[in-house]
Amino acid sequence: MGKKRTIRFKMILAFIGFNLIFSSILAPFIVFWGPFESLKIMAVGAVASSRHPQVVQAFLSDVEIERIRNLNADQGIGAGQVIGRTKVISDASTGITIEDIKGPSFKGKVMLITDPKRIKVAVTKELGVTGERVSDLAKDMEAIAGINAGGFYDPDGKGNGAFPDGLTMHDGKLVHNNIKDSATNIAGFDDQGKLVIGNMTANQLEEKHIREAVSFQPNLIVDGRPMIKGDGGQGVAPLTGIGQMADGTVIFVVIDGRQPTWSIGATLRDLMHVFEDYHAVNAVNLDGGSSSELVYNGKVMNRLWDIFGERYIPTAFVVTP
Repeated sequence: MGKKRTIRFKMILAFIGFNLIFSSILAPFIVFWGPFESLKIMAVGAVASSRHPQVVQAFLSDVEIERIRNLNADQGIGAGQVIGRTKVISDASTGITIEDIKGPSFKGKVMLITDPKRIKVAVTKELGVTGERVSDLAKDMEAIAGINAGGFYDPDGKGNGAFPDGLTMHDGKLVHNNIKDSATNIAGFDDQGKLVIGNMTANQLEEKHIREAVSFQPNLIVDGRPMIKGDGGQGVAPLTGIGQMADGTVIFVVIDGRQPTWSIGATLRDLMHVFEDYHAVNAVNLDGGSSSELVYNGKVMNRLWDIFGERYIPTAFVVTP
């Protein structure tokens, strides 16, 4: 009798295991080839903004991916006004305030820094070899806070954040340029502490007295005007951005994502709305996904999506003492 029960139990486990494996194999075909257009639109946007965009390319042509991302941009998916703000830290001695924020589908952190001239770009010590964690980049600069900054490219397939993409400037010196004389969208601070965003070449950075800069896009708010249409065309994901108020206060925003029981994530339109709620006159999107991170006094303040912890990246915006 016991032997029969054991056999039956093993058969049930085998049946459950088979169905789980079969469902896992079948799921992407249902998502990308199935009849559910809204599910496909959201999935394409989310996966295409992750570190594995090739997953989408395995199922859909470049033409179809572009069509869907245009639908994202035109239609929009989320409505991201901040519906909750809770002050976590307010330290007059450091000029820093940190708040928890909550939207319809996301949670995140906002840091306000009153003195914009304290914002610097930290660059990995082993440029071209490996990146560093945000906490280490901040420590290198003896900074008290930091967020991930620009994107990076991966010529050797190592994925270790060794090469910042576009233009990278620190302390008025160009430390990396892989686009030569071409223009790229930059997020930077000039010698007056003003956040400057827009397409620039390396020569223009010098002409405009930019002291700290990285490359990323898109711009969210320019001279008080919202720039994102629809959801922005990138789906729902963890996001990072930087902005500035009219009085010079710098705004760091980090949105958690890809954690269904905590925070699904935000669209670029959601991120833009956050900056609007904080009265930003200029704001730009930074690298997101598993790079999205906010550090304060050596502690990671947000909930990282990557199960392996802090990602190795080439640059961070940090707040010096």
